[in-house]
Amino acid sequence: MNSDAAIDIAIIGGGIIGICAAALLAEAGRDVTVFDRTGICEETSSGNAAAFAFSDVLPLAHKGMIRQLPKWLADPLGPLSIPPAYLPRLLPWLIRFWRAGAPEKYEASLTTQAGMMKLAEAEWMGLLDRSGTRSMLREDGSLELYESEGEFQAGLSGWAARERFGIGFRHVEGKDLATLQPGLSPRFVKGTFVPGWKTVADPKLLGKAVWAYAQSKGARFQMARIDRVAADQDGATLTLADGSTRRARQLVIAAGAWSHLLARQLGDRIPLETERGYNTTLPPGAFDVKRMLIFSGHGFVITPLETGLRVGGAVELGGIERPPNYARSRTLLRKAQKFLPGLDPSGGREWMGFRPSLPDSVPVIGKAQGSRPVVYAFGHGHLGLTQAAATGRLIRGLVLGQTPPVDLAPFSPQRF
Repeated sequence: MNSDAAIDIAIIGGGIIGICAAALLAEAGRDVTVFDRTGICEETSSGNAAAFAFSDVLPLAHKGMIRQLPKWLADPLGPLSIPPAYLPRLLPWLIRFWRAGAPEKYEASLTTQAGMMKLAEAEWMGLLDRSGTRSMLREDGSLELYESEGEFQAGLSGWAARERFGIGFRHVEGKDLATLQPGLSPRFVKGTFVPGWKTVADPKLLGKAVWAYAQSKGARFQMARIDRVAADQDGATLTLADGSTRRARQLVIAAGAWSHLLARQLGDRIPLETERGYNTTLPPGAFDVKRMLIFSGHGFVITPLETGLRVGGAVELGGIERPPNYARSRTLLRKAQKFLPGLDPSGGREWMGFRPSLPDSVPVIGKAQGSRPVVYAFGHGHLGLTQAAATGRLIRGLVLGQTPPVDLAPFSPQRF
């Protein structure tokens, strides 16, 4: 069956990026329909670490990651793993990732991310207020932890880079460290406290609340898997899994780790890879964690949520088809027990999600090639929640033909 009435704006993807784009477009009086195969905020956006990581401006290729790669790859359950069978397919992306570490590319990505984060914070604070969700914001800061003086020293260049962009932090040790997080293992000798770091009570609950606001402005939802997209100058055609089609005047593709497969159907080849992230959410009361704890040497974080304690992170570059390897989340939980003696590890819920990552850590936000009315919004890696409201603002500008608040050239889908 064909649907005759054209949709004004179709958004593929009911994760936090699609939700925020829908909210901002609906606020502007546009008629928006979101399509998603599972529901609103049910997949990757539901299980993230709940951070508004506005100070996290360092591109991934530079967080000491290249230096750590050999050590991490030697450990199949370490902070970064690549299933050996997937390596040949991943190699072109890894080469691009390595090249993104060149000094001039680092500087460009850093400047782009810093500008995007300023916009992200302003846009989120505004959207939280307008949607009545400000009470879900937590402003407790974050605490990054180091097990040796050497590990601390290795991170100083990254803090110096943040300082250039006005990001506040202070290094702590001894009594100050113990006050910020009582009950820490003595193995941690130093920490860095970032007072401006924010988290949310629960990312899934926030996403659903922002969607309720978008609905109040007229946005609609249709549960459907989109198998194919095509576009011409007059609009886009979406083919659903049941074979039916929908016609839209404008289309936004915000389908996370699956977005590049749809973009390819429109002629845009975008080198997106999938960082599979793991976590375990423990029941409330597992440990009194005061603020987000970041164990950068081990590639994971612990976040206190309204709904429990989330222990997660680690990166497995393994695509979207392999089954989850929950031994990774169990390894993180064992480490958390060592780092927080007294942590109760029982009753946890394991989870795996797909982070859509581009080699230079900068998302794709821009128009499809040719003069077709299709806009891309994906590839945010670890920063989807953080940058969602800013992305919604930029998408609204692209759809409505407004001047963007930041230069969109670094986000171009054609930059590759």
